[in-house]
Amino acid sequence: MGGFQIRRYRDEDDEAVKEIFAQGMMELVPACFMHMMKQPLIQMVLMCIFCALLASSRSLLLPVLALTLVLAGLRQLANYMFSSYVETCLKEDLASIREFYMNKRDSCFWVAESEGQVVATVACLPCERQPECLELKRMSVRRTHRGLGLGKALCRTLADFTRERGYPAVMLTTSCIQTDARKLYEHMGYTMILVQRLEGRLINFNLVEYRLEVQEGKVR
Repeated sequence: MGGFQIRRYRDEDDEAVKEIFAQGMMELVPACFMHMMKQPLIQMVLMCIFCALLASSRSLLLPVLALTLVLAGLRQLANYMFSSYVETCLKEDLASIREFYMNKRDSCFWVAESEGQVVATVACLPCERQPECLELKRMSVRRTHRGLGLGKALCRTLADFTRERGYPAVMLTTSCIQTDARKLYEHMGYTMILVQRLEGRLINFNLVEYRLEVQEGKVR
């Protein structure tokens, strides 16, 4: 596998960018399902269902079938959560990448290209919550090209852009289940500053916010 180059988005990249984003998000469905299965409340509900059906039917078949259906439903719920998010993003900023990122001040969208193929993406724009900072968006690397340093290179490209524009820091938000992404950001010098729990005690799904001080030379 050859090297790669990082360049700014072109209109002909549109289909590949959307594909990389959608595939990357849907790859998180199994991790989301496993996260749900580790939650004590869900485990308790499953145990109660099993015990209640076992006691009423005095047979293993009914409770096993019921649990199978419940697990299938939880798996579908995880799939729905991420497919809905993908659909929403494709209708919002990814519907017109040039207009949303390339034609606005202090916003940009980059791709990593290897052997003529777009294999990774990252973008930034002014952060709504903290307008004095830029926000990292749409970081995604094809599964076939992970472990080659593309994520690190894209992080450095964005940090350089942020520094050149005079912003003090980069902000980003990721989820609790995106462990590989969080390891990358922490390796690059990002500091976790906030954990926000989404509504729904049953799933216990958290969003994690990070900040990188680019003017202090913390980019690795």
